[in-house]
Amino acid sequence: MARPSRSNYVPDQRLQGGPMKSPPFEYHRAGSAAEAAGLLGDLGFDARILAGGQSLIPLMNLRLAAPGHLVDITRAADLAGCGANGGGLHVGAGARQRTVELHADTLATAPVLAEAISNAGQVPVRHQGTVVGSIAHADPSAEMPAAFRAQGGTVTAQGAGGSREIASEDFFEGYFTTALQEGELVTGVTVDAWPAGTGHGFLEFSVTAESWPIALAAVLIHTSGGAIDRASVVLGGVAEVPLRRPEAEAILLGAEPTVGAFEAAAEAAATDIEPLSDSFGSGAYRKKLARVLTRRALTAAAERAGGEA
Repeated sequence: MARPSRSNYVPDQRLQGGPMKSPPFEYHRAGSAAEAAGLLGDLGFDARILAGGQSLIPLMNLRLAAPGHLVDITRAADLAGCGANGGGLHVGAGARQRTVELHADTLATAPVLAEAISNAGQVPVRHQGTVVGSIAHADPSAEMPAAFRAQGGTVTAQGAGGSREIASEDFFEGYFTTALQEGELVTGVTVDAWPAGTGHGFLEFSVTAESWPIALAAVLIHTSGGAIDRASVVLGGVAEVPLRRPEAEAILLGAEPTVGAFEAAAEAAATDIEPLSDSFGSGAYRKKLARVLTRRALTAAAERAGGEA
């Protein structure tokens, strides 16, 4: 068999002006949050933040995104932190998923987030990806936005005019759409602390271990005097955003953590949702999954709950 000529090699095609894997872009490295915000302000709508790149780069390689400028924040020291912050958990925009997943403060304050991260792809991916990047990407099927919405917290956004706080319930606006304004970047998130003894549950279903979840449930419950006095139920993969289910939470409040209460809450969580169908599953299948995953997640949360503290 004849060897292919060098003109067929990708390097030669690239040098001759042929297509690259991703569209062309200009690279900028920011040394701080302020510098990144300044670059975004100067470059305009055509600029995107590059942190872990685990969501953005595949989209660029598939030509589904074509930003003209990438602003790299991986060396911005003021964005790299993770740790307890006034009773909650602060996660900087540069903090890697694996670092946050294993951090003692995450396990103590936000174990539902740690469990969500552990379900997000393989370990090498989590060594590169960032928690804040996943939240800011706002994929409604992703694990970390759902866990963040379930536990509650705030997003810190910074632009040329300064910084502001956005509540978790106000941050997600639609498919891959958030409350960020043009020229703003997320510098970090703070996850609210729940009372000691809170139980959590996080469950998802996907076709393979590497594929996106078809549906998922993230829940927290706290009990006092044998009854549930605080609850949060969030579904992923069934709507345009990580979907809080107050109807299910209302059933849980004041109830004992029993199988009957969890079945009723799971039924309420899956009622009136209209998931879309795709090649991975129909809307009806996703609805059934939402009910089953909610019930099982609540059961896991009850087993972990330590009661009044």
